[in-house]
This record gives sequence, structure tokens and C-alpha cells, in this order.
Amino acid sequence: MAIVVNMPRLSDTMEEGTVASWLKKVGDKVEEGDILAEIETDKATMEFESFNEGTLLHIGVQEGETTKVDELLAIIGEEGEDISAILSGGVASATAETNEDVSDVDFTEATPAVEEKQEETAPTQELPEGVVVVTMPRLSDTMEEGTVALWIKKVGDAVEEGDILAEIETDKATMEFESFQSGTLLHIGLDEGESAKVDELLAIIGPAGTDVSGVAANFKVAAAPAEAPKAEAPKAVDAPKAEDPKAETKKESKPKKPVKGERVFVSPLAKKMAEEKGINLAHITGTGENGRIVKFDIENFVPGSGAGAVGKYVPTGQEDFEDVPNSQMRKAIARSLTKSKFSAPHYYLAVEFDMDNAIAFRKQFNSIPDTKISFNDMVVKACALALKEHPQVNSQWFDDKMRLNNHVHIGVAVAVPDGLVVPVVRFANEQSLPQIGAEVKELAGKARNKKLTPDEMSGSTFTVSNLGMFGIDYFTSIINQPNSAILSVGAIVQKPVVKEGEIVVGNTMKLTLACDHRTVDGATGAQFLQTLKGYIENPVTMLV
Repeated sequence: MAIVVNMPRLSDTMEEGTVASWLKKVGDKVEEGDILAEIETDKATMEFESFNEGTLLHIGVQEGETTKVDELLAIIGEEGEDISAILSGGVASATAETNEDVSDVDFTEATPAVEEKQEETAPTQELPEGVVVVTMPRLSDTMEEGTVALWIKKVGDAVEEGDILAEIETDKATMEFESFQSGTLLHIGLDEGESAKVDELLAIIGPAGTDVSGVAANFKVAAAPAEAPKAEAPKAVDAPKAEDPKAETKKESKPKKPVKGERVFVSPLAKKMAEEKGINLAHITGTGENGRIVKFDIENFVPGSGAGAVGKYVPTGQEDFEDVPNSQMRKAIARSLTKSKFSAPHYYLAVEFDMDNAIAFRKQFNSIPDTKISFNDMVVKACALALKEHPQVNSQWFDDKMRLNNHVHIGVAVAVPDGLVVPVVRFANEQSLPQIGAEVKELAGKARNKKLTPDEMSGSTFTVSNLGMFGIDYFTSIINQPNSAILSVGAIVQKPVVKEGEIVVGNTMKLTLACDHRTVDGATGAQFLQTLKGYIENPVTMLV
């Protein structure tokens, strides 16, 4: 049965999208995870991947054309399948019953017979006047489900258009979700910490005093009947909570201690103080709003028995373990890196650079007032310049073509408590060293506070991963697709080296380039590293 693909919501404020380019043509085979098209949102041009397999039977929006979110984008099905009835709206219900991926199909244009069949299989209740159902939004291009990290509004609160309703944890970051409607928050469909698929019930907004218990109990994503248990399961639990907002408010007003596996809410200053003092935030009870850990909590923290870095006591000979639920970010990391490792034929090129000149250059550069650059900033700049000379390394692989990027966007891997994110330094070759340093610092701070936007994490053409600050002198990385390569940067090590026939004390740094053999041949990768060596060992050339 054919599957209708609708225009996705690729950013929290996206209302319509423009197809920048189609990477698949009608008649092409489509695998799950293939990039269907590049879609221009209100924030960036992002790749949209398929969640289905089959043949691309129909394109509903041509390149350069624009359509609203959730309107027809394409149809995927079996080769030669007749989709004339779908295009005319005649079998929308049948499509919905056989595939969950057409959950957003609009059935209002269906024939009376189809409407009648839909009522029999998926009964719904008409919305009272002024009532709007808010569903789980798609806040990133790869998001399939979201977790409510924090409700900013509570049941009974007045909501204005543009107000922040909640903070939602996606597979990439925790993002604020704003309301597009005004009214009163009548029902909350997910408690903090609970997850739901995209387009499932999140909340209900409408006129104060409106009874929406029937709407909440009967809400279903317009999909197959098999979806019904999923949609209904949380509703029975949520209903009584919506009727008692005072109790919920009272519970949230108390200081609360983070539970293992949950997100820790902490102010940037408090987090910095905790890191400096070596305090584990999991042992602190926050006194700020919604249990947020603030400066006062760090200053007045007294380590108790078992606090700090001391591990849990386990008697000798006794097995013990803890099951930690996988976060949305951890699931995304597992999915994307597994796909990269087993779809891209990796090979590795290892080199060792002389860092004496780089150390002297950095020391002199940082002597300029209000200027501070790191070795990582120098590596990012050097890579950007080298990539301009070797576009093959700055490329992307598609089934029917290879894209050589003329712009350079460097992804910088940043470790966060939940895993790893890769914010992007755009047009890095055009930026000065201080500009790169400032941007990397800003993006890394946002990453650790889970405040990165999808635009700040998309569009990289090459990635740099640096574990040198952890004392690692050599390692290899998995390519961050759709990039063709990733550079692993080790620590600067002081050791004996041979210079001009004499053994002297020198400083060296090991780097490893992981390449996708589909786009980057061995000689091409080696030439890139030779150019990179010239910039890093003679950094003054980066200023020319």
C-alpha cells in the first residue's frame, strides 16, 4: 500500500517549507534513511530523510515550490502501483489503516463512504469551539519522539501566542516549544519525563472552563487501529491530573533532588562553580524554580556520607547493576553512528605533526590584549583552509552522485553528559582565529546547556573531534554522515625527536583522518593531510 509523505516540521517555528532540491526522482528506489530532498525552512536548508522503503511514485511539490507543514510532499509505494485514487483523496482512509507513516493525512476531503469507514475504525470527538489540540512537534530533522523535560505552563494557566509551553528533549537537544495559540491550558497529555511519538497528544488549549475530557480520551493520531492502544494508554492516567492543577503546582514548588537518568536543571554559573569544586550535581537538591540548581545551592552544599566521587557500596561477591533509560540523544547517536559505520567503508590515515612553531605562535598571538585562541581553534582554521584546496574531502555521497561543497562548514564534536553533539562553525575558512575561538566557545556552552538549535547542528561538511585535552594521544572516529571524513586530534606530547641529525626535545601531535572510500581515495586523503601539515606546522601562513 502506498505511503503518503507530508511536508515535515523541521524547526520549532516552521509553518511552511520550500523544496530546495530533490535527491530522488520519480521511479527511484528509496531505502529507509535515504535523503529524499533538501527542504528550506525558516531557519536553514535541511536534509529530509525517508522513514519508509519502496519506489518514489509521485512528487507533490516541485523544486522551488512552497507548501504548508503536513501537506502532501510525495508518495512512496510499490513499483507500478496505481496512486490515482490517493491523489484524488478517495482511499486516504485505507492508506491510513495500513501504514502508520501516513498519520498526518488530511481526511477532510475524503468521500462520504470513506468518512463513514473511518468513523467505524477510529471514532473521534468534534472539538468544542475555540479548543485546539497541541501535538508533539518535530523539532529536528531526525526527531521521531520527544520527552517533556519541563512544563513552563500548568493546567489552568493563561497562554498567549508565543508563550513557551514546555521544554522538550529531542534526539539532539532540549528545546523550548512555544504556543501558536492563545487561551487557557486545559489539559496536559504527558508528565515531565514522559515520551511520545511526533504528532501524538501533548496538550489541549481553549477557553477557560471548557470540558475537554472527551477530547483527550478519544484523541488518536489518524493512523491504523493498531495505534489505538499507544494513544489511549497515557490518557487514562493523565485525566485525573488535569482535574487537580493545584496539587500538581504544590508538588512542583518544593525543592527536588535530581533522580538518576533525569535531566539536571542548573544555572550556568552554578554548573561552572560545581565543576571547579568537583561537586556531583546529582547529589544537590535545587532550591530554584522547578528544582533548578542555583549559586546558593553550590555555596551551601555540604558533602554527606557517600556523596561526591565515592561510588555506590556493593558487598564483596554480590552482583549489582543499574538500568539507565536511553535518552533521545543516546538513541540518535546509536542509530546514526551504526548506520555510518556499516554503510560507509571507513579507512584511516595517521600522521604526526611537529608542534613547536604552533606553540610559539599561539603564545605570541595570545599576548595580544583580549585575545585567546586554543590549539583546537588553530586546527579548525587549518582544516577549513585545506578543505578549500581539496574539495574531494569536503564532499558528500549520494546514491546517484557525489556533491563537492564549495563552502566549508566545520562540525566540532562536543562531549555532553548525555553523549555527543556536533555544533557547526559555518564558513570557517572565512573567519579569523579569534572569531572561530569565540564561536566554538559559544556553541560548546550551548551544547552543554542543551540550548543548541537544529540550525546550529546541521549542514557540516567536515568534522573535527579532539580528545587531546583528556590526555589521549591517538584514536579513531566514526564519520559523521553525510560528511566524507572526520579528523581525530590527539594531545600534544613532549618527547625526543630528531631534527637536523640531532636528538632534541620536541612537541608533537598525532592526528587520524577517517575517510569514506566511496568519495575519498587514499592518495586524496594523504594530499589533504600534507596541506594540513603545512598550515599547522607553519601557522603564520593561516594569516595570509
